[in-house]
Amino acid sequence: VQVVEFGGGSVQPGGSLRLSCVVSGLTFNRQAIGWFRQAPGTDRDGIACIARAGYNTNYADSVNGRFTISRDDANNIVYLHMMNLTPDDTAPYYCAVEAAVVFEYCPRSTSGVDYWGQGTLVTVSS
Repeated sequence: VQVVEFGGGSVQPGGSLRLSCVVSGLTFNRQAIGWFRQAPGTDRDGIACIARAGYNTNYADSVNGRFTISRDDANNIVYLHMMNLTPDDTAPYYCAVEAAVVFEYCPRSTSGVDYWGQGTLVTVSS
């Protein structure tokens, strides 16, 4: 199984980025996907997740209304569209994959995650 993130980089406050997570080696449409981030000295925090077939999405309060998660099951990709970025959004971002029996389930906790990507760094500064 491979989980690979793309799209991180440097952006000014108020800017936008789109992260991509490409998953291979398993049946993608049976997986729920989460995006996590981990600022220095903090725990890895689940900020957005999407259930199988996009049946459900969930966001942390800190990103709700600014970030949008979506999935393309035909191409095994999950996207995270990020808008109105602030310096507090600076962190490495990780894609998490978890097998989901229940359609509504999406992972916002690190417990139960089956596979992680290597992370992609997002830096927001002027």
